[in-house]
Amino acid sequence: MTAATAEIDAQADDAIGKVYDPALFARLLNYLRPYRRLLALASAQLLIGGVFPLVGPYLTKQVIDVAIPEANVALLGTLAAVYLLALLLSFANGYAEVLVTTAIGQRVMRDLRQELFTKLQHLSIPYFDRRPVGRLMTRVTSDVESLNELFTSGVVAVFGDVFTLAAIMIMMLVMDWRLALVAFAVIPLVWITATVFRRRVRQVFLEIRQRLARINAFLQEHLSGMRVVQLFGREAREASRFDDVNREHLEAHIRAIRLYAVFFPIIEILTSVALALLLFYGGVRALDATLTVGTLAAFIQLTRRFFDPLQDLSEKYNIIQSAMASSERVFHLLDEPVTIAEPDAPRALPTPIRGDIQFDQVWFRYAEPGPWVLRDVSFRASPGQTVALVGHTGAGKSTIINLLLRFYDPQRGRITLDGIDIRELPTSIVREQIGLVQQDLFLFAGDILHNLTLDAPIAPEAARAAASRVGADRFIGRLPSGYSHQLGERGRSLSVGERQLLSFARALALDPRILVLDEATSSVDTETESQIQQALAELMAGRTSLVVAHRLSTILHADEILMLHHGEIIERGTHARLLARHGAYERLYLLQLSGQGLAESA
Repeated sequence: MTAATAEIDAQADDAIGKVYDPALFARLLNYLRPYRRLLALASAQLLIGGVFPLVGPYLTKQVIDVAIPEANVALLGTLAAVYLLALLLSFANGYAEVLVTTAIGQRVMRDLRQELFTKLQHLSIPYFDRRPVGRLMTRVTSDVESLNELFTSGVVAVFGDVFTLAAIMIMMLVMDWRLALVAFAVIPLVWITATVFRRRVRQVFLEIRQRLARINAFLQEHLSGMRVVQLFGREAREASRFDDVNREHLEAHIRAIRLYAVFFPIIEILTSVALALLLFYGGVRALDATLTVGTLAAFIQLTRRFFDPLQDLSEKYNIIQSAMASSERVFHLLDEPVTIAEPDAPRALPTPIRGDIQFDQVWFRYAEPGPWVLRDVSFRASPGQTVALVGHTGAGKSTIINLLLRFYDPQRGRITLDGIDIRELPTSIVREQIGLVQQDLFLFAGDILHNLTLDAPIAPEAARAAASRVGADRFIGRLPSGYSHQLGERGRSLSVGERQLLSFARALALDPRILVLDEATSSVDTETESQIQQALAELMAGRTSLVVAHRLSTILHADEILMLHHGEIIERGTHARLLARHGAYERLYLLQLSGQGLAESA
């Protein structure tokens, strides 16, 4: 992948569209469908909660205009009890509302994360070649968390705030429409302030998300490569680079805090202006006996309650627009096409499965336009036959393995398994027939037995037998808990040779029809390699074996050796025949012999 391609992908991930996209919003709401009952309950709770702010002002009016002038102590007690009951009911309703809305958000978040993880598992390898793992982790964590805020305190709460505003406005207009208009006089200023604030904070939120994604990508890369960082003494330099990325994230947050520090005081000032206008106009009317003191007191309380939902709606707007940006990136990932597509009408392999592999005039390149990595490659590996791939680094050996496993598809030509183009077979069926042993084995956190079976339908006895046949049981027996020994991330507590022995055992436990060895013995010592070769000689019988060899000594008895150079097969034959040709294979073989001789003399 080129730097330009990576930058384009990063820009596509960071870009956001409209503040509110109806189609996107409708797609988000689809995730609420399984929880319609909870949503209806939350809506009812919010509507009920919107009535409680009206109780206090109404009771205040009754106390000042009725109970006190009449010296009615009983009415005062009744109104006080009603107010206390309203407070208790408001608390209970608010508590239940938080539980229900949080339950909705958490369930939707769980569903989205599960869908994203499933999608990631089905995406083709080229997709992961173009994107940092840290950026993808941001999609599943931070972006989904933004959507959680949308469902928890965004969508449903907005309707509650709107209902509360409507209820307060109606009550104010009913009590005294002229006084209500005075209170509403500052609303245009509130709207202008909120509009400016939203425009500024939207860009700042985008910067925060971009910098968070960069932090995640930086951390993932450097934590994975910590050995290299420490080996070359780059701790101070990498700490300085992280400080730069971290400081950018801090500065973006500070800009957001500054905006909030200006916005909220302005709203408070406008609220105070509205109250001052009410006191002046209401006071004049009270002196003229055209307005009761209780009504004025109720209006003061209602005005404060009126501006709270307005301020809250501005925050909800920010949550919604942040969720829109996150949802755009989440859906961009969910809509990512699978380049290695499953066949529309999959075919079945003939039984019994033989494991006959054929490459027929295969051409392949990783990017278009770009150089051809394989050029007109044709060969056949029959059951019971061992075909070896040799050549210098970059000759195309591992690419052939990747094409056989359908991590990629060729641009020209075809690859067949038992005479059927593998593009016409389900990918899972193709890979079930192949036991792959790589040079760098990936081990998962868990015990040894789990890493041998990977939860496949393999009996523990079969896994232990496979480990025994390749000699892995020797070091497993020395571990404190044997096959139950817990491995850390990537199994780094084991040596490279021990991990490769587990790789052999994992492949053999599946009892595949095809064995693929991708420089699998390059990191084991001579004694271990000899032991593995003896086990493989027995297991290769009757199976198709494709071996990518770094050390030519491991493929001397191969039925056919393919010498690759710049993606082309330039020589083919047995070891003896290739040496007799005095060509590229002989030169490579003699070069390795001279290297081994120098090593032994040293």
